[in-house]
Amino acid sequence: MAVYTKHPVAAPPAAPARETTGHLMVRAYTVLCLFTVFAHTAVYNLVGPVGSVVVIIVLTLGALGIWIPAVVKSRPTRFPWRRLPWVALGYAALALVSVAWSRWPSATLLTWMLLGAVTMTAMLAATMLSWQEIARALSTTLKAILTLSVLIELWVALVLRHPILPNFAEVPPGKIDPHIYWVRGNLFDDGRIQGVVGNAHTLAMMCLFSLIVFGVLYAARVRRRGMLIAWAALAVVLLVKAASTTVYLGIAVLLAVLAAAILARLTETPRARRAVYAACAIVAVGGTTTAVLLRERILELFGKDSDLTGRLEIWQAVWERAITRPVFGNGFSSPWVPWDPAFHDWIMDHGLTVFHAHDMWLDVFLQLGIVGVVLMAIAWLALTWRAWFFAIDRPRWDLDARRPYSAIALLPLLLTTALLFEGLAESAPIMLWGWLLLVLLSFKMKSVPLIGVGIGERTPVISHGPRGSQVRRAP
Repeated sequence: MAVYTKHPVAAPPAAPARETTGHLMVRAYTVLCLFTVFAHTAVYNLVGPVGSVVVIIVLTLGALGIWIPAVVKSRPTRFPWRRLPWVALGYAALALVSVAWSRWPSATLLTWMLLGAVTMTAMLAATMLSWQEIARALSTTLKAILTLSVLIELWVALVLRHPILPNFAEVPPGKIDPHIYWVRGNLFDDGRIQGVVGNAHTLAMMCLFSLIVFGVLYAARVRRRGMLIAWAALAVVLLVKAASTTVYLGIAVLLAVLAAAILARLTETPRARRAVYAACAIVAVGGTTTAVLLRERILELFGKDSDLTGRLEIWQAVWERAITRPVFGNGFSSPWVPWDPAFHDWIMDHGLTVFHAHDMWLDVFLQLGIVGVVLMAIAWLALTWRAWFFAIDRPRWDLDARRPYSAIALLPLLLTTALLFEGLAESAPIMLWGWLLLVLLSFKMKSVPLIGVGIGERTPVISHGPRGSQVRRAP
């Protein structure tokens, strides 16, 4: 006969651990902020310049309302003040101070407000989210951009059957340059699509980021991996339709860096790792030399002219203005404000005022001179250094040297590689989503150098979280 006892052997049943409602709301708000940064051109084309400024101000005030109380409530020893990305923040401070000598002070103040808002979003994500949650937030953001891109392209191609202009302005009679359109409706023909972001190259970069994030989450063995494959397939289709030569070449560089990181992970001795470094250096030098010698044939293969689609003329014009103030530059403005007299009709492309130098280093030299270039170089060099060893070193905080690698640890390295290659032909890495990733990854790697270990890396309960172990031991 069973006897009831007040001293059971097993622990009483309890509900599984769940995220608090407040933290779920913080994650959702962070995704909203990330979407506004990554798809800023979509917001601009939808609500106009005034509306986009209002959206940015409201979201930034909300981010401050979340971030500041969290910092105040934490003990002084908990918040990693010394781990802040001080070099990047120093560049931002120099950008603000440059209003004192700027040739375009109103553009400096306006674009610095955008820089400050993006910095705040990066600080919010790095402080409030764990590494796994950051990967999930980026995944959700990019899925939203891919979905909206498909929907708006379908709407324009099948329902409207004519291109649309930014802010849904009425299309004027006569022929206008296709580059002015928000969406051209080329989904079912041979033309390039622009998606919800309104730019073919930007859409291709969003697709590349998507493939990186989805691939890392797939390798981390999250649940519903089949859906990740479907999302990746959609990203590939949109990337091909966007047809960006820079992104195509960037994929080759990314695969090379990924292969080098995997080889470095497989090494077990310092001597073997040095051999990997030597082999990678030989391949890098050989690949760069080949690309330089065969640049015209490579460009011809992708249907590009030898002047890099007019970039040589843009670089020449920017250099001529930048060299007049080589030390501290002409004043911060990222992007260039097209209605400012200093930029209006200065460099024209397809009847539109160009709003950046199509090279982030030349752009920084124009704006903040050699001092700005040095600060930016240090910031990116530090990020690249940390991202590399963050990816290839085993997680270790005691005598156990055989802990398995984490797939999430590859995310900063791959994103950093994509941004650095992007910076050779575009200025995106110094503004909007490029700047956000610089600050976010720098701060997060400095404050939490181990996946799942340390302050802010509590074990989150994620609805799309890990299936079994989050990490996989390298062979």
